[in-house]
Amino acid sequence: MRLTVLIALVLIGKLSAQENSKILSLEEYLGYVKSFHPVVKQANLVINESEAKLMKARGAFDPKLEVDYDRKKFKNTEYYDKLNASFKIPVWFGIEFKGNFEENTGTFLNPQDNVPIDGLYSAGVSIPLAKGLLTNKRMATLRQSRLYVKQARADQQLYINEILFEATKTYFKWLRQYNEKRVYENFLQNAEMRFNGIKKSFEVGDKPAIDTVEARITVNNRKLNLEKARIKFIKSSLELSNYLWLNDNTPIELKEEIIPDENTFQIVDTVLNTSGFDLESFDIESHPKLRSLDYKIKGLSIEKRLKRNNLLPQIDLQYNFLSQTPEEINSFNSNAYKSGLNVRFPLFLRKERGDLKLAQIKLQDTKFDLQNTRLSLKNKIDAINQELASFSVQSVYTTDIVNDYTTMVTAEERKFYLGESSLFLVNSRESKLIDAKLKAIEIENSFLNTKANLSNILALSNIPSN
Repeated sequence: MRLTVLIALVLIGKLSAQENSKILSLEEYLGYVKSFHPVVKQANLVINESEAKLMKARGAFDPKLEVDYDRKKFKNTEYYDKLNASFKIPVWFGIEFKGNFEENTGTFLNPQDNVPIDGLYSAGVSIPLAKGLLTNKRMATLRQSRLYVKQARADQQLYINEILFEATKTYFKWLRQYNEKRVYENFLQNAEMRFNGIKKSFEVGDKPAIDTVEARITVNNRKLNLEKARIKFIKSSLELSNYLWLNDNTPIELKEEIIPDENTFQIVDTVLNTSGFDLESFDIESHPKLRSLDYKIKGLSIEKRLKRNNLLPQIDLQYNFLSQTPEEINSFNSNAYKSGLNVRFPLFLRKERGDLKLAQIKLQDTKFDLQNTRLSLKNKIDAINQELASFSVQSVYTTDIVNDYTTMVTAEERKFYLGESSLFLVNSRESKLIDAKLKAIEIENSFLNTKANLSNILALSNIPSN
């Protein structure tokens, strides 16, 4: 006897474990989406792209080695043989340090290219005195690229939250179709039991034949409704499969025995991080959409400063110390030098003024966008809170309605079996109960979708790191 009980307990434990393995919870489902969905991986590329642009911008400050060699020889005559090698180091504020070696020989060499036999060394600096000194293209690009990395992280969170939002709604739709299918399955069993009972009563002469016809009509209607619900559940399962992938980019197709977690309503706040949300204490400025726009404004402000700087004249000063013996530091002095001054200034500045005006317009447009987005987020969050409060009230009403209809169906069935009611009244009461249960499922689904919408608007989902 004890052995039989032990075996029974083991079998029950195995069956329970098997049933649990058939349930795909919302948390497990979203874990797959966050980790393996191609759109999530694609969103991670936004970070990689911004970091690559930052590396590219830093390349503008890389030291440069340049070699220019030119030679001409014709009919055994060396016209010229010129070598010019330079090493440049760009630094911040548009300044560039330069070291140069020049060696030129030849019969028809330009006199200005004559240098000592061992070559001529020079070391100097190039400084923009107006345009390009405090800000220039390479400085602006590097600053903007740093902001782009931060903006990309905020945008990545928005992209991933959007795909998680769509995936969550699909799960809730799958759960709704499953619950509706369960309702029709349960009431089909009731109709079949009632039909079998009436049929037996008819066979012994207690019920008229018309009652068996009405009972069979009810059974077939329930089967029809169940078939419709089953097809809807299959379609929602296939939609859910669109969001399930493995690590090797292999899509997953749900098996028929996989079902949603019926306790999703109790755990949805924990999974979506919406439990205990307080609008008053929520820092809306930390929202990724606002942070993204703020980084964009900072980047456009840098662009605006660059365009304003372009209104200044281009004045470039170059000064180089010359020496034949670079190993002697004191050989570089002001007695031997090469200098130059370049000045460029458009008379009307129409291009520059137009660029500045466009930069100002883009900056102002983004500021307006930031203000509108901030207000829109506040209003959406407030509207969702009101909606959630309303769903809580509706849920109480629907629960009472379902309970009352259940009581009425039970009472009507008791009267029917006592011969004090008709099958028509029983079916009518039960149809009202089915409608009430479906309405309760619909309200629960709307509540869950609103929770998902709140999580999406607040961007509360945990985003996996790269």
